[in-house]
Amino acid sequence: MLRVLGPYALILAAAAFLLEWLEYRHAMRTFGTDAYIALIALLFAGLGLWAGARLFEQRQTTGPFRRNDRAVMALGLSSRELEVLDLIAQGQANKEIARTLGISPNTVKTHVAHVFEKLDAPRRTHAIARARELRILP
Repeated sequence: MLRVLGPYALILAAAAFLLEWLEYRHAMRTFGTDAYIALIALLFAGLGLWAGARLFEQRQTTGPFRRNDRAVMALGLSSRELEVLDLIAQGQANKEIARTLGISPNTVKTHVAHVFEKLDAPRRTHAIARARELRILP
């Protein structure tokens, strides 16, 4: 736990020290107010860039994609529903999915409705995002 929180605690302590130092310098009228505003803006901009880079870093995957079969079984997705989900992720409309799989558009609508229900998703984009979170889709 200390390994995880240690760097954050040090950064927070350094930032608090820097803000106190700036407040002291401002009280002593060492620099103009614009200089303090610029320094604080740079501090927060740097902190925001660092936090954004840490929060949204892309993790490198090694090797080919392997579907999470446990999640598929736990959700109860059938093989046909997985095919439909893969085609939804490729951006195909219901009619295109029907032509690709050789089934009727109404059957595709039924499969899509079941996928939405099992993934607890109100629309296609949510279903794709949820499936990627669960490693059902690459």
